[in-house]
Amino acid sequence: MAEYLRRHHFDSYDQAWRWSTSELEPFWRSIVEFFDVQFQRPAERVLAAREMPGARWFEGAQINYAQNAFRNASPDRPALIYQSESRPLTEMSWAEFERQVASIAAALRSFGVRPGDRVVGFLPNIPEAAVAFLAAASIGAVWSSCSPDFGVDAVVDRFGQIEPRVLFAVDGYTYAGRPFPKVDVVAELQTKLPTLTHTVVVPYLHGAPRAKGNFVPWESLLTTKPPPLQFETLPFEHPLWVVYSSGTTGLPKALVHSHGGVVLEHVKVLGLHQDLKPGDRLFWFSSTGWMMWNYVLGGLLLGVTPVLFDGNPAYPDLRTLWALCEASRMTIFGTSAAYIMNCLKADLRPNAEFDLSALKSIGSTGSPLPPEGFAWVYESVKRDLWLASISGGTDVASAFVLGCPLLPVHAGELQCRALGAAVDAFDENGNSVVDQTGELVITQPMPSMPVFLWNDPDFSRYRASYFDMFPGIWRHGDWIRITPRGSAVIQGRSDSTLNRLGVRIGTSEVYSAIESLPEITDSLVIGLELPKGGYYMPLFVVLADGVEFDDSLKQRINATIRTHFSPRHVPDDIFAVPAIPRTLSDKKMEVPVKKLFMGVALDKAANVGATRSPEALQLFVELARTRSPLLRS
Repeated sequence: MAEYLRRHHFDSYDQAWRWSTSELEPFWRSIVEFFDVQFQRPAERVLAAREMPGARWFEGAQINYAQNAFRNASPDRPALIYQSESRPLTEMSWAEFERQVASIAAALRSFGVRPGDRVVGFLPNIPEAAVAFLAAASIGAVWSSCSPDFGVDAVVDRFGQIEPRVLFAVDGYTYAGRPFPKVDVVAELQTKLPTLTHTVVVPYLHGAPRAKGNFVPWESLLTTKPPPLQFETLPFEHPLWVVYSSGTTGLPKALVHSHGGVVLEHVKVLGLHQDLKPGDRLFWFSSTGWMMWNYVLGGLLLGVTPVLFDGNPAYPDLRTLWALCEASRMTIFGTSAAYIMNCLKADLRPNAEFDLSALKSIGSTGSPLPPEGFAWVYESVKRDLWLASISGGTDVASAFVLGCPLLPVHAGELQCRALGAAVDAFDENGNSVVDQTGELVITQPMPSMPVFLWNDPDFSRYRASYFDMFPGIWRHGDWIRITPRGSAVIQGRSDSTLNRLGVRIGTSEVYSAIESLPEITDSLVIGLELPKGGYYMPLFVVLADGVEFDDSLKQRINATIRTHFSPRHVPDDIFAVPAIPRTLSDKKMEVPVKKLFMGVALDKAANVGATRSPEALQLFVELARTRSPLLRS
C-alpha cells in the first residue's frame, strides 16, 4: 500500500480514503493501472451512472476473471497448497493446475455448457473445487457452491433458484475423523434439481460406495494433453458466480457478482489492504459455502498461492491449523474470532511449539474480535506480526472495514474503512454519526456490489434488501461505531440474519425446518455476538396442544436443523413459550427480541402498542433478564 500512496502523492491514509470515495472514476482507474488488470477490451468510461442500485461500471469493457488468474502462472511457485483430514499437505504446480482446468473446461463445453449457464459445486474446500470454478469462469459459465455439510433442503433452496446444468459433487468427506458418505444425497440432489444434465462425482471419501446411475467420474474428464485453455470474451458485468446471503423471509438471496467487479475489488483489497504480493501464501479457514473461499481464491489474481484446508480445525486438537501454518509457510493466517478465543481459552502457545517465521499477518473475521483476542495473538503467536480484524459481507464479496499495513493496531478495533468503500454510520434519522453506534451504510457504489439478484427482474428484492431504510444508500445490516481517528468497531448484526462461524442463514430457513415438525406450531430464533468472541443462538418454540417439552423433542429439533441445514446452526438453548411476539401485520418480532437479549429496555426495543400480543413480549423481557449471557452477572 505504501507504494500506491506514494505513486498517487498522498500524505496519509485518511487523505487517500477520502479521495477514493469522492473521486470514484480516477480511483478505480488507478486500481486498474496499478495492478495492470488485463482487459480484453478497455472501457469507454469508468462509471456511467452513479446511483444505487443501477451504477454502471466500465461500460464497453471486456474481461475474464480466469484469464487474470492465469496470467500469474509461474514455475517458481505453486498454484495451490492443500491439506485435509484425508490428504497430506500437497502442492499443485501451475502446469498441473492449468492442465486440470483446461480438461474440465473442455468437458463442460462438450456437455453443451455455454456462457451464462450455471455450474455448481457440492464440494469441500479441495483443489477440485478451485479447478471446477476456474474452468467454469474461463468459458463464461456462472459458478455457485455449497459445502457438503449442508442438508439437501438448504442446497436445493440455493441451487434450485439458479437452475444449474452441471453439478460437481464429492462421494463423501471426513470431518473430525468421522466419514460422511454423500452418494445418496447427491442422487437426491439430481432428483430435486431437474435442470441438471450432468453430474460429476469426485472420489474423496475412502471406502465410499461407488456412485451408480447417471454419474460422470471426475478422473474420466482429466486428459494428459487437453486443448489449450481458452478464455471467453465477456462484458465487464457478465456474471461470475452466485453466492447466497439470507434474508429473514423467503428463499436465500442469490447474489450475482460480475467478472470485472470481483477482479477489481479483490486486487484492491488483497493487494493493498492485505498487503499481498506474488509468492505470498494466503490461508483463511473456510468452507465453499462461505464468501471467504471466493476471497482466498482471489489471491490467484495477484500471483499469491491460496492455502486450502478441509476438515475440523479442532481435530485432533486446536494445534492442527498452527501445524498447517508451519508446514505450508503461509504468509497470512486467516481465521475467525471464535477460533482465536478458543485458542486463548485452551491456553495455547503456538510461538512455543511451531516455526512461524514465514507468518506476517493474522486476519480475523466472522464476528468481532474482543481486545483479549488481540492480546493473545501478540503474546502467544508472534509479537512482530500484523493483526487485522476485518468485516464485510457476502453481499459485496469483500471486506469494507479492515486493516491497513501503515496504520496502528488498536485492540478491539478495525483499523480503517477500505479504499473505495464509502462506509459511514447513520442514526435512525439518516444522520452521519461519529463515536456512537449507528447503522453501517455505504453511500457510494462499489464495482463488486451485486449486478442483480437472481429471479428479481424489477430489482424489487434488491431494493428491499439494501435500500428500504435509507433510499439510495446501501444499509448493510451491521451496527458500527466509527471512532474520531477513523477506525471502527463492529457491534453485531442490526438485522435478524444468523451469522454463526461466518456462515449466514436466514431465520426463515430455520422456521421452515422447525415448523414442519407436528409438535411445533410457531418459533423464533435470534443470534447474539458475545464480547469474548462467542455466539449465542437461542430458539423459542410454541408447542402444539398436549405436547410435552422433553429431551426427546429437543433432540428431534436439533437433528432437524442439523440434517436440513447446517450443524453450525443447532441452537444453544431451546425455550418453550406460550406465544411468539408478532407485529400487527403478523411479522415475528426478531429484532426487538434480539435487542431485549442485548439489554435494551422494552420501551426502546419495541413499540408495545404495535404488537398483537404485548403479554408475549413481556415474557421475553423476563427471559432476556434471566437467560441472556449478556445480562447474567
